[in-house]
Amino acid sequence: MNFTRWSARLPGTQRRAAARTADVVTEDRLSEGAVPAARAEQLTVPVPAVDELPVRAVLDRVPALVALVHGPDHRLAYVNDAYVVAFGLRPTGEPARRALPELDEIGLLPLLDQVLRSGKPRTVKSRKAPDGRSYTFTCTPVTEGHGGGGSGSGVLVFATDVTDHAEAAERLRASERRQRETAVTLQRSLLPQELEEPDDLRIAATYLPGGTEAAVGGDWYDVITLGGGRTALVIGDVMGRGVRAAAVMGQLRTAVRAYARLDLPPHEILQLLDGLAMEIDANQIATCAYAIHDPNEGKLVYASAGHLPILVRDESGVVLRADEPTGPPLGTGGWMHASGSIPLGPGSTAVLYTDGLVERRDEDLDEGIAALERALAGATGTPQVICDRLVRSAGVTAEHDDDVAVMVLQHPAHTGPDGDLFRNAALELLGGVEAAPRARAFASGVLTSWRFPVELHDLGVLAVSELVANSLQHGTPPMRLRLRRTDRRLIVEVTDGDDHLPRRRRAEPGDESGRGIAIVATIASNWGSRRTPGGGKAVWCEFVLPKG
Repeated sequence: MNFTRWSARLPGTQRRAAARTADVVTEDRLSEGAVPAARAEQLTVPVPAVDELPVRAVLDRVPALVALVHGPDHRLAYVNDAYVVAFGLRPTGEPARRALPELDEIGLLPLLDQVLRSGKPRTVKSRKAPDGRSYTFTCTPVTEGHGGGGSGSGVLVFATDVTDHAEAAERLRASERRQRETAVTLQRSLLPQELEEPDDLRIAATYLPGGTEAAVGGDWYDVITLGGGRTALVIGDVMGRGVRAAAVMGQLRTAVRAYARLDLPPHEILQLLDGLAMEIDANQIATCAYAIHDPNEGKLVYASAGHLPILVRDESGVVLRADEPTGPPLGTGGWMHASGSIPLGPGSTAVLYTDGLVERRDEDLDEGIAALERALAGATGTPQVICDRLVRSAGVTAEHDDDVAVMVLQHPAHTGPDGDLFRNAALELLGGVEAAPRARAFASGVLTSWRFPVELHDLGVLAVSELVANSLQHGTPPMRLRLRRTDRRLIVEVTDGDDHLPRRRRAEPGDESGRGIAIVATIASNWGSRRTPGGGKAVWCEFVLPKG
């Protein structure tokens, strides 16, 4: 094979020829006496020029794979010994698609076309070849004479074995994937595994980890049934990433569940969390929104510590934004949080979310919230369907650089057969001791009309009698009895104007009082009490309905 006409155009040939010319000039000057004779003798030792070296012998000794193709159909002109060892003998003169099927298999032939047209070298890194090894391919144009194109143009393919590097990189990527999976598992384990299912709300939530690194985020959410038909909804975001952020998030979520059992107003819950956040880590910033839904009031009462506004779409499709009041993030201290409210009647949908859903580097935060409002206005279906649609509309993908937590809740409008399963009845307790028998008669009539079994009817009347008697003895007007049934439970609630909460105590045999709450706690599935806005308290109990 004659490489004389190709070697003149191989990369670096002109630079080496120029170097030889410079050497000749230097030798001429030295022969004129410019340097000592000993030095001149050293320079007269014959050194073979690059052009005098047998090109094929050089390329055959190169450990890299070398192939030379020419013409528009890339006919094979030469492969070196390393190429033959890797893929076997190759027929010269045949187009590369037949002569070099391994290059076709890894998709290198289009690159040869590109190099031939552009006259510029191209490199593709770490391609796995049919022999199971990985190579980095460099394709360099070579031309006979001057000018490009035509049958005198070809491409030199130079492949370097990078199998060890590729395998090391794959091991590193696999290790990073395992670490990330562990981190995401840790993050998800700190979130609720299953959301609680309130009687009057339909709820779905989604958490999407951000980025591809193994850092854990601090986004979290929770649903807590408070009893008496009320539900607490929480969403928060601990700024930053890593195990420390996840640890703070886990502590805050646990604390919220504990504080929620106290059945305090939302702003008081945030005050407690604020003090706890300072004790955990004064340098860790966390935002949180805490809301309580009471189906009897038809609104969402909430408080926010630096968190993004809750969005509510009413049954007509109008989206409302719960902007105020909003306090500083948790852990700042010294701030008195306040509670606000937003309507959430039957047929309404509310969305709680973290900043990863709406915040982008190239746009203002308000623009992201406005885009979410537009998406919510047109989203229909179940909470999970709406949740997925909001995530898609925000452009959140697996490569998203921030964690995203979204919680969607619906207050369904119960009509038709469901309407018979969700009912309310209330009675104002006026007068003195005669209010107790009036309350028992009212409860008996209501529970009979709701077609409860005799045993449940009698237990409900007994609970009404004890709660009303307790309120008449220890409370102050105004007093009110409310009965509510859902598809799962019967709820009895008595409110009065006194804010001293009752507690269950053990009555001695000789005591004439103190047994009412104990009786209620014994016969009911659950009971509790809370202070009401504007003063006063509510004492409630509930009975789980028999299935079917």
